[in-house]
Amino acid sequence: MVHGPLALTLDLDDTLWPVLPALERADQAVDAWLEQHYPEVARAWPITAMRQLRARVAAERLDLAHDFTTQRQLTLRRAFEASGIADAPVDALWEIYFAARNQVQLFPDSEPALQRIAARWPLASLTNGNADLRRIGIERHFRHHVCARDHGVGKPDRGIFLAAADLLGVEPGQVLHVGDDPALDMVGARDAGLRTAWINRQGEPWPPGMGPPPDLDLPDMAALADWLDAPSRPD
Repeated sequence: MVHGPLALTLDLDDTLWPVLPALERADQAVDAWLEQHYPEVARAWPITAMRQLRARVAAERLDLAHDFTTQRQLTLRRAFEASGIADAPVDALWEIYFAARNQVQLFPDSEPALQRIAARWPLASLTNGNADLRRIGIERHFRHHVCARDHGVGKPDRGIFLAAADLLGVEPGQVLHVGDDPALDMVGARDAGLRTAWINRQGEPWPPGMGPPPDLDLPDMAALADWLDAPSRPD
């Protein structure tokens, strides 16, 4: 049994909210804007083609593996250049995308659990993505926000976990990392010396070949808050 932590790090996408619907809406918002203002680009680069272009950019620019924002902005520039337009309105398009990407719908358990946990433990968000806590409306629950783009490397690299622990002012072994992804979150945190809590909403078995299972296997954030609050939990 994992001992009580002094602080927590928390993944965002697919831990506190389902990210795919927001990403779908963001792509659709960009496509709709292109249809209105640059129909030739929209015809040449419908959503599926734009996604394929972004995948190529990601494959070519491994130095940007930690920076989804720059990947997407570079994708837009390439789409416009391929359409013969040198001066792409990247800033306008990014704001459209970013606003829609942050219109997330939290899982019902997330906000109440955040309120309970943040009242007693310092929290740092720890993400490879580009969610904006202020836009989403949950910034107040977090002491720190650690993202791969700012840090220069993403999960599962141990460095980003150690950076979060340092910001929280505690040793890695005193931090409980909470997330949904077995490889990025659980294995990455474990290898950095953090304790691990898997938010396993689908009740999946621990994947073979990934070493020891996480310290906690929980169905949702409410279960995490309950575990932290349990008087019988070892400290």
